[in-house]
Amino acid sequence: MPALPLVYAPDPIFKRSALVVPFIDAETQQIANDMLETLYAERGVGMAATMVGILKRIIVIDLQEDGKRTPIVCVNPEILATSKEIQVNNEASLCFPGVSAEITRPETVELRYMDLESKVHTLEATGWLAAIIQHEMEYLDGKTYLDNLSRMKRDRLIKKMIKGQKQGGSCCSDPTCSNNS
Repeated sequence: MPALPLVYAPDPIFKRSALVVPFIDAETQQIANDMLETLYAERGVGMAATMVGILKRIIVIDLQEDGKRTPIVCVNPEILATSKEIQVNNEASLCFPGVSAEITRPETVELRYMDLESKVHTLEATGWLAAIIQHEMEYLDGKTYLDNLSRMKRDRLIKKMIKGQKQGGSCCSDPTCSNNS
């Protein structure tokens, strides 16, 4: 069972910007740990605090390559630079069950953030990791990945998601999805 409940779209929290974390304390560490627990329980690869109803600038990422957990906790993350080269990925979100979309983003990003020990790091990410970082950062800025689409396509996907939720049970095609009842 996840430590924190997900907030599902369309919820107004996704239009709000998250607040800067003024200092890292026990509460911030607990939020990050609970977010990681929720990420693993929901079988995700990235999560912004907004997705669990917390308006703080925290994201957690774990690609879990080769089944190995290697979490990255980013407090007050900031994208410093992006490449001119682009990539297109099929993106989805735990908070928008049952829908996905092709999203175009920069191939590489440079990210600055604090870890849970208040150390500042700079990370250059490319490919899938760069896409995940940008996806989660949008949540902190009051956007979602669907905001990168035309209004017509975004509205169509949200209607599809709501229809799927009303039909009960399965929200996506993955039979192992934790949202399937």
